[in-house]
Amino acid sequence: MGKAPVIAVLGAGSWGTALALQLDRSGSRVILWDRDTENILQMRSARCNERYLPGIEIPASIEIETDMLTAVKAADHLLMVTPSHAFASVIKETRKVLRLGQGIAWGCKGFEPGSGRLLHEVAQELLPPETPLAIVTGPSFAKEVAHNLPTAVTVAGPDSGFTGVMASALHGGRFRAYTSDDMIGAELGGAFKNVMAVATGICDGMQLGNNARAALITRGLAEMMRLGRALDAKPETLMGLAGAGDLILTCTGDLSRNRQLGLQLGKGKSLEQALDEIGQVVEGVNASAEVHRLALEYGINMPISEQVNGIIHEGWDPEEGVASLLAREQKAEHGD
Repeated sequence: MGKAPVIAVLGAGSWGTALALQLDRSGSRVILWDRDTENILQMRSARCNERYLPGIEIPASIEIETDMLTAVKAADHLLMVTPSHAFASVIKETRKVLRLGQGIAWGCKGFEPGSGRLLHEVAQELLPPETPLAIVTGPSFAKEVAHNLPTAVTVAGPDSGFTGVMASALHGGRFRAYTSDDMIGAELGGAFKNVMAVATGICDGMQLGNNARAALITRGLAEMMRLGRALDAKPETLMGLAGAGDLILTCTGDLSRNRQLGLQLGKGKSLEQALDEIGQVVEGVNASAEVHRLALEYGINMPISEQVNGIIHEGWDPEEGVASLLAREQKAEHGD
């Protein structure tokens, strides 16, 4: 066994803090930073992220840093856990001091706003071509990881050495980390499932029943596979942890902010009311627009995604959306 790496976790929301805890459990030296200085100082003082993970102790072995560049300089590799809309800006900051051989992994699940690009495309544009890249994704609620409940994720990227390092740094105890070379599939699964979680939440908020929920998740998976084919994702990735696994968890687990948004919309609340009640970034809001953009660009039939985009961004009525889906003509299940 080689020496455990030093990992700078950039982003101390619920998921960033949970991953920092897991890296620490598995033996890595962890430096945790967040843009919210007030929150990071509170965490340093109380040794707990009261805002996002109240009641869970942050051990003294995790260094809490207020300056991002100091954290980057001290680390062997970086794990970015910011909202997807902040991904590019943080990359631009880190590259000021990034060293040759330092890898960047991320736990963000989303698209670049306004372009529909997957995050590795953004990273490749902004970073030196030799920078190792990877995504950490899969069915994983932050609160459960923080409580050390059993979890399995995928670490995907084109550099097998780096994905192996990051997977080994995370793997341990009750947390399993698998590796994959299909970054496109892993990223697509992690971003797309947020849209389906909103859809399923709407379905459940309207009390349409378990049959409807199961049908929606399954047909949502079909839409994911169609988009995956267009983007050259591997089918086995979309049927694995990063795709179907994350889809099932996020659509059915009430810890999902995307599902909670859908539940509130299905109960008749406005988007603004629902987001205000949730109080955190809901990635499905941006993802729904970008998935719809990609569906139009590639000419892909994605009726559920279309309805979610319409409800969120065009003010469509959820009940009319359900009626529209049910009124679609009869056809074969496969072969779209």
